[in-house]
Amino acid sequence: MATRDVRVKQKELFGHPVGLYILFFTEMWERFSYYGMRAILVLYLVSATTEGNAGLGWTQAEALALYGWYTMLVYVASIPGGILADKVFGQKRAVLIGGIILVAGHGILAVEQMWAFYTGLGLIIAGVGFLKPNISTMVGGLYKEGDIRRDKGFTIFYIGINLGAFLSSLIVGYVGENIGWHYGFGLAGIAMALGLIVYLVGQKHLTNVGNLLSKVERDEGASLGNLFQDLFKSPLQLTISMILLGASLVGFYYMGIAYGLLFIFLTLVISMMMMVYKDLTTKVMKDRYVVMLLSFILVIVFWGAFEQAGGLMNIYALDNTDRTLPFSLPLIGNEVPASWFQSLNAMFIIIFGLVVANFWARRKLKNKEASSIFKMATGVIIMGMGFVFMVFAALQFESNGASAMYWLVLAYLFHTIGELCSSPVALSFITKLAPVRYASLMMGVYFAATGLGNKVAGIIGEFASEAGDIAIFSGITIFTVAFATIVLIMLKPLKRLTHGVEDNERELQEQEEYELADVKN
Repeated sequence: MATRDVRVKQKELFGHPVGLYILFFTEMWERFSYYGMRAILVLYLVSATTEGNAGLGWTQAEALALYGWYTMLVYVASIPGGILADKVFGQKRAVLIGGIILVAGHGILAVEQMWAFYTGLGLIIAGVGFLKPNISTMVGGLYKEGDIRRDKGFTIFYIGINLGAFLSSLIVGYVGENIGWHYGFGLAGIAMALGLIVYLVGQKHLTNVGNLLSKVERDEGASLGNLFQDLFKSPLQLTISMILLGASLVGFYYMGIAYGLLFIFLTLVISMMMMVYKDLTTKVMKDRYVVMLLSFILVIVFWGAFEQAGGLMNIYALDNTDRTLPFSLPLIGNEVPASWFQSLNAMFIIIFGLVVANFWARRKLKNKEASSIFKMATGVIIMGMGFVFMVFAALQFESNGASAMYWLVLAYLFHTIGELCSSPVALSFITKLAPVRYASLMMGVYFAATGLGNKVAGIIGEFASEAGDIAIFSGITIFTVAFATIVLIMLKPLKRLTHGVEDNERELQEQEEYELADVKN
């Protein structure tokens, strides 16, 4: 018996593989469930226990602390989710498992008990960890290397994410604030069930994407156990790991168990990443890997600022913003629910998503600077400038006792344009640079970096009650713009380290799937 490649033309719709749209709608409903719950979580935590729609009555600092930990863990769970996909399940089955766990988690949140609240959050963390990195990796797998449509495909996929987020902020936000918080949580679970159905029905369009690699292919790279065993044979890496572990133990003593465990986890991740680097066999792979790791720092900075949306800016909309309309609307009257401002980001992405993607694609085809690093750094600057409007809002609040809604609208607009330049591009960039045998793991690390950014956002939000909104919003603007400017200054050497991975991208009209078939000689 001999093995040969049989190439099968891939079905396309609107110039992209049909599988993209299956993943689009699966992710749309998953994000509906996640962002719906996210839109009301902090508001539920800070709502008084004596109100008709009673919350938990937590302080702002307590609510933002939990929000930071939760949103961080949601994304950090992508690392074990990616590892299990690479080594045990394959990406396709991992997405299915994650969807099932998410349905259970959101369903349990509908129960009005504290055990159900924490159990539901835990299941959602596990479910997103399985689903999020692997569905994103599957999108990249739909496109051949060098196809400029890959970035566009990720932007279309990203629009699916935000269509779900837009609808959920309006629907789940309204239900949660006006009917009952737990009804909102339950509605999010129904949405996830719909996403799971779409995924199951569309399997025929995902036949050759996300499958578990053969044992030989899986064994090409060292196992994670071997990676850590090899750590003890590498004096430099072992020394760095021991220093970090010592710092983690200090964190245990001074900052408590939660931060101590976080630092130990980060030590393990950093040690693993060092050993993955050592396992790579060529200079090109090693250089690209370094650029990918540096891009993770941009990711942390971006989300550390951007995720004020679900925390500090969400509370700001509730407490400090005049949400009164000059006219009355059905169901809500003349006051806009605070959670509805969460829909602005998603709405702007739906409106401007393809516009921004096409702008960068045209710029690339004209041989103008449009590398992923350039786009990501530009996105951080644009997003950071959005906080200038929050400074104006805070100044108006101090002067008048309330700030106008248009400041939030403008801030979300700039945040969205920055996100469109940075986030979908980062997803695509990882699939270009990541070593194939560590593809899901690297996507997991990317989402873990996103999670760390979320935790940074929570910490910043906690300080707002002491430092004041003006200081926090101004500080975010200055830091993000300065940091991204430094990256732009370093652009040329960083691009050299990618060894031209994006230099020859073009639009490939003929996409093919590869299916291994056994035939007799």
